[in-house]
Amino acid sequence: MTRQNGMALVLVLWVLSILIIMAGSFALSMRRESSIVSVIKNNAHAKAIAESGIALAETMLLNPDPNKVWRADGNIYEINTTDTTIRIRLFSEAGKIDINKANQTVLQSLMSFAPIDTAQQSKLVNTIIDWRDADELVHIDGAEKEEYQEAGLNYQPSNQPFESIEELQLVLGMDKSVLSWIEPLVTVYSRQPQVSLPIASREVLQAISGLDAGLIDSYIVMRLDNAKNDLPAPPFPVSTRQSNSAGVNNVLTLVSEALLDDGSRASISVVIKKSDNGGRTPFQILKWQHVTANNKSLFTAAMSELVVKQYAEPELNN
Repeated sequence: MTRQNGMALVLVLWVLSILIIMAGSFALSMRRESSIVSVIKNNAHAKAIAESGIALAETMLLNPDPNKVWRADGNIYEINTTDTTIRIRLFSEAGKIDINKANQTVLQSLMSFAPIDTAQQSKLVNTIIDWRDADELVHIDGAEKEEYQEAGLNYQPSNQPFESIEELQLVLGMDKSVLSWIEPLVTVYSRQPQVSLPIASREVLQAISGLDAGLIDSYIVMRLDNAKNDLPAPPFPVSTRQSNSAGVNNVLTLVSEALLDDGSRASISVVIKKSDNGGRTPFQILKWQHVTANNKSLFTAAMSELVVKQYAEPELNN
């Protein structure tokens, strides 16, 4: 009996050990699932808040006071709620370089700042021109149908204007790093050969104005101060071949990023167009995308310098 009792005890202990392991594994699995659900929930919440930031920006763009309307020159507006901070950055497409209208000089000036060597810069300028022009003539260092075939590609230049910025990735010689760098600086929506300097971002001004960086920084500071004090944007200080008027802000890019107290965040980029008179809605959405974590956040020290207005939630309800 003693031996049988001993075996029974061992079996009981084994069963208990297995049950404890199973219970621990189940508890760990549940904690992991609970954590995953919590992350998904918080991310969904952040996305919803970021989307509300877009709606708010559209409302603020309709302010009839030209000095209080939100400005689309790269400025950032911040909204603080009980558990969330939203930052919204606005760009007018008139303050960007139109990839279809810019001449070779402007494109060369732009590409001179690209993170590639001089030879690649020249090639990209000419392959971009060859892609958008209507002929089959090859610019020096450019590329038409034959060059794409030699590169083993199963497509050729469209020989018509770019329909989207994303189409640039098809241009021979374009890589992800250059495309990521150039995307915020160019547009297909302004349809003007000139850039409106008073509403251009610092990066665009540096790329095309040929001016001293210190002068550009001084102008950005002056423009920010005017926006903070509800004063008109100052004229660009130097005469250039580009436009010194504010341009027509019919098409704008809005970037809204929400940061929750728990660290969850989400960012949305939207291109909108002001509707013509008589439209059912004041804005038409041309492009909508969720911005990945690899893109630059609006919650950095550099971006904080561009914040011109901060609102508490009750201020927006009045």
